[in-house]
Amino acid sequence: MDIVRPRKKKTGRNVAIAAGIIAVLALAIVLSRLSPAAPMIEDSALLQDTVRLGDMVLEVRGPGNLVPEHIRWITAMASARVERLIAQSGQAVAPGTVLLVMQNPDVQVTTLQAEQALSAAQVALANLRISLQTQRLSQEGVVATMRTQYMAATQDAAVADSLFTRKLISPLDYSNKKATVDELTVRLRIERQRLDLLTQTVDSQIAVQTQQVDLLKTIAAFQHNVLTSLTVKSPESGVLQDLTLQLGQWVNAGTTLAKVVQPGALKAVLRIPETQAKDVQIGQHVTIDTRNGIVPGHVSRKDPSSANGTVTVDVAFDGVLPAGAVPDLSVDGTIQIERLKHVLFVARPAYGAATGLVGLYKIEDGGHTAVRVAVQLGRSSTNTVEIVRGLKAGDRVLLSDMSRWEAAERVRLK
Repeated sequence: MDIVRPRKKKTGRNVAIAAGIIAVLALAIVLSRLSPAAPMIEDSALLQDTVRLGDMVLEVRGPGNLVPEHIRWITAMASARVERLIAQSGQAVAPGTVLLVMQNPDVQVTTLQAEQALSAAQVALANLRISLQTQRLSQEGVVATMRTQYMAATQDAAVADSLFTRKLISPLDYSNKKATVDELTVRLRIERQRLDLLTQTVDSQIAVQTQQVDLLKTIAAFQHNVLTSLTVKSPESGVLQDLTLQLGQWVNAGTTLAKVVQPGALKAVLRIPETQAKDVQIGQHVTIDTRNGIVPGHVSRKDPSSANGTVTVDVAFDGVLPAGAVPDLSVDGTIQIERLKHVLFVARPAYGAATGLVGLYKIEDGGHTAVRVAVQLGRSSTNTVEIVRGLKAGDRVLLSDMSRWEAAERVRLK
């Protein structure tokens, strides 16, 4: 016969299980609300700087080259073939030094034709002078003859007047004498007018032919200069550069043959980013790094337009260039734009915008941790940037690129 046994109470066990579940849930909630552990960074690999209060210099920097201030380009006046190369690039030359010799038979023929045309015009001018002078002399003779005839006719008319009064000459003869005087009077006036007209036209005809001679003389002189230019000479003293022609090479008119530069008179030509060039002004102080010394200077010219994202700025030197400063030497220039008085500033961060609101990690806890803070940046220079708010003098900040840890508000330094 079965006997019913009473069940034992499990109250204590159930309570324990419920308490365990509650504890696990509470721990899970607490852990979910905890921030992830701050990453550990080797501080020796990070760039750091201290916020300073004082004067900050606004600067812009750009690369460039040394360029001669005075360059004399030598170009071909006519197309020709290189026959002889006498000088070489890098050679010091004096005025009149022969650099190379070129040849073009067509230029020689054209020069001879111009000289021939000039000679023909000069001969025509001489013949014209002789012809006009002869015509003028002939007309003077005609006027003289006519004057003699007129005077004789006048005297005959006077005698006829006396005879006609005394009835010693017929009326017909008297009328003929008077008519002869009138005719010769008119003819003498006409011949004198011809002489005056001829005299006036002599000067004008000679002037026209003289202008033609002068024009042909100018053309002949030009062609002679073109022919002479085939023997290329240095126009001034200096150092010869860019003479890269070869024997037998054909050169077109207007082609650059070489250039003569003054090696001692150099300037720096900097290429400043167009976003920074807006503040560059004539006369601003500049320091030029020639890799062999720092030379002071000032802005002498600024290109009004940009090319390839940069603006060309010329710098005139105020000091003596170091040894080894030659044309086309690569240099770096720093232009001082403005000096800001009594401002907070720090070295430019390696990341983020140059101005505006950025996040910087400020070092705290004796250098063991860094906390990200919002910092308002102001005007920026080549190496420094103004702090508007978010930091104070003496704060140390990390300047390295922290984009790998941008999700972390705090980092540990070791």
